[in-house]
Amino acid sequence: MWESVGYYNGVMGPLEEMQVPMGDRALYFGDGIYEATCVSNRIPFALEDHLDRMYNSLRLLEIPFHMEREQVKAELQKVVDAAADCPIHFLYWQITRGNGPRNHVFPEGVEPSLMIFVKPHTMKPMEIPYRLISMEDNRFNLCNIKTLNLIPSVLANQRAAEHGCDEAVLHRGSRVTECAHSNISILKDGVLRTAPTDELILPGITRKHLLALAREHGIPTLEEPFSMVELMNADEVIVTSSSALCMKVESIDNIPVGGRDPQRLSLLQRAYLEKFQRETSK
Repeated sequence: MWESVGYYNGVMGPLEEMQVPMGDRALYFGDGIYEATCVSNRIPFALEDHLDRMYNSLRLLEIPFHMEREQVKAELQKVVDAAADCPIHFLYWQITRGNGPRNHVFPEGVEPSLMIFVKPHTMKPMEIPYRLISMEDNRFNLCNIKTLNLIPSVLANQRAAEHGCDEAVLHRGSRVTECAHSNISILKDGVLRTAPTDELILPGITRKHLLALAREHGIPTLEEPFSMVELMNADEVIVTSSSALCMKVESIDNIPVGGRDPQRLSLLQRAYLEKFQRETSK
């Protein structure tokens, strides 16, 4: 077993020793998709949801990946099982169009490449709130595809880090879209509101679960655009991602936000943590 494990097209070893061919189209074009989730007790959380999104992203990018779902699960589990014991692991995998000479046109006769890694991970405690900055969303209009093209998100996260913040909330004009690598929702007047799953946001798995948990606990939900003004005046602001589940936001651009519906927020946080623990228990 290794502390961190890498895998590339069937070859597995210590993550720091793995190598990727220079012809992989991920290196030239970011021509691929990825998924990530947390693992507890060697059980990847919400794996079926992630595989659903994976195959949809592959379809939208026209990547002819023919590995069957059960085989993908077996390869992922193989890497998870090769990792040394740890309370929580982070599981990442990506599929690219494959290896070939650099050319914008799709290469012919090339098989897609599968890369996986697993490493120890510490999930962010939900009792420690996030601080955000706001930025204009300058990404392209394919945000519903979980592609490797993440430069705008990288730059947004860098700006957030420089300001001592945890995330950047993005907006197009007045409309809030999502965060640099998370989804964002609000509680207002007892309703959980989040942006619709159009081409401007990623259909987050954690976002999907949060909506379902809200409905299960009698909290109405609304999936429609909301503005920066509505965000700043929300009763609670919530950031969700696969590695940080359900995070309260305490400030945006150094302006305090939320704090007016702690009961519903705590209910959602407890419900999500219970779901994670239940679905990753042996």
